[in-house]
Amino acid sequence: MKQLFSLHAEVCKTLANPKRLEIIYALKDGELAVGELVKKLGIPKANISQHLAILRQRRVVSCRRDGVNIFYRISNLKIVKACGLMREVLMEQLNEAGKMVKKAKGV
Repeated sequence: MKQLFSLHAEVCKTLANPKRLEIIYALKDGELAVGELVKKLGIPKANISQHLAILRQRRVVSCRRDGVNIFYRISNLKIVKACGLMREVLMEQLNEAGKMVKKAKGV
C-alpha cells in the first residue's frame, strides 16, 4: 500500500504544473501534434517538449510518430476525469469564497 501512495504522489507531482495541466486539457478530446499544441496553447515548442517528456515518463500521455510529426494523446482518460473532478472542487471553493466575501461586504 505504501508503494501505491508513493506512485500516487509522483503522479500528483507531475500534474502539479499549470503548463502540464493545459497540455492535458488540450489533449482531452484527442491526439494533437506538437506543433498544434504550440499554436493552441501559445507555449514555445521547447517548453512544450520538456513538459511532454515528463508527462510521457509518468505515462500520462503516449505518442506516435507519423513522418516528421509526433502526435500525443492521453494514455488513460481517467486522468482527464480526475483532473476534471479537481477543477469542480476548486470551482466550488471559489464560489463559496465569493459568497463569503459578498456576505462580509453586506451585499
